[in-house]
Amino acid sequence: MFTAFSTALSGLSANAIAVDAIGNNLANLNTAGYKATDLQFHDLMSQALGVGTDNSDVGQGVGPASMVRNFSQGSIQTTGGAFDAAIQGDGFFVVRNQANQTLYTRAGNFVLDAHGNLVTATGEDVQGWSATNGVVNAGGPVANINVPIGAIIPATATTNMSMDVNLDSRAATGTVVTAPLEVIDSQGGSHVLTASFTKTDVNKWDYTVTVPAADLKGTGTNSVAKGSLVFDSSGQLTTPAAGADPSVKIAGLANGAADMTIDWNLYNAAGTGRLTQFAQTSGLSTSTQDGIAAGQISNVSITDGGLVVAKYSNGQQATVAQLAVASVRNPETLQAVGNNNLQATVDTAPPAIGTSDSGGRGKVVGGAIEGSTVDIATEFTNLITMQRSYQANSKVITTSDQMLQDTLNMKQ
Repeated sequence: MFTAFSTALSGLSANAIAVDAIGNNLANLNTAGYKATDLQFHDLMSQALGVGTDNSDVGQGVGPASMVRNFSQGSIQTTGGAFDAAIQGDGFFVVRNQANQTLYTRAGNFVLDAHGNLVTATGEDVQGWSATNGVVNAGGPVANINVPIGAIIPATATTNMSMDVNLDSRAATGTVVTAPLEVIDSQGGSHVLTASFTKTDVNKWDYTVTVPAADLKGTGTNSVAKGSLVFDSSGQLTTPAAGADPSVKIAGLANGAADMTIDWNLYNAAGTGRLTQFAQTSGLSTSTQDGIAAGQISNVSITDGGLVVAKYSNGQQATVAQLAVASVRNPETLQAVGNNNLQATVDTAPPAIGTSDSGGRGKVVGGAIEGSTVDIATEFTNLITMQRSYQANSKVITTSDQMLQDTLNMKQ
């Protein structure tokens, strides 16, 4: 009878702990990356009763409820947030707290702090690798990720240009056709070149390329290239021949930029002339040049694969960093330390840190967050079960107490 008291008390204690765990799960129903805890119970050593061949035993109750974190995949919820990321599959984001401790999390609702550091919602530094000239070396140690907000990408001067222009074969001698093209100098300044084509004879045209006089120092000529074009009877360019493309040379720019030498590509990669003479209206269809104006970062976001990509005001984009992902063989041994973070314990296998979707690590999905794995229906069912179990153990105590009172009354 006295054993019944201790047995029932162990049940009350275990169920009380279980209710606490269920309450914690329900409280974190909407916590990003939260992994619900499952409850496990185990019985205590039995006490042998009887002698001889009629032995039997009675258990001494239940041990304290143990909680094991369930690392099943949570739902991936698309948010469109620039710094949101989720892991589809196994693995953890790697973060570092103010005490310089390495922690792990599945919550990818990251933000940028005032200094351009990528941090968690509670201020831990996200770990990864910074890129050099847009290339990430994931073979080195991880470090804090810093986005160079306000950084300027330098200008790249134009060195190649092309125009796709048709010159009407029906045009009279002396007809002039013009086509503009904007090029970029070494300082990022733009200059509009004008190519003028003048028909001089059947299948023959002269060309002159000019730059605005205001763009040059002094009062010299603003003509930067000239020559002649010859077409065959099919309207295809024959002179200059492929491989003998002319150069456009611009010297003495008024803004102090370096002199420019631009190769004018008259033929495409297949060897077909970009300038044609067909019986169609003259005009420019397309033009290209490889110069890039200077630009500042206008937008930064985390993309699939955990790449942190910066977009610049000049239309360019470059990778500035990549998030690290840690694989842990026995994640159930990780200890929750708050703020959606987990810490390795003495029982945790050494985490293997690498890039997204490699070495068994899950794929990082940009612009998304992993939801909690708490299932409200399951938790309410468990809550009712634990409540009734608690009531049943309470009934054992009251029944045992009544039996004890009855026994004492028998002596009177």
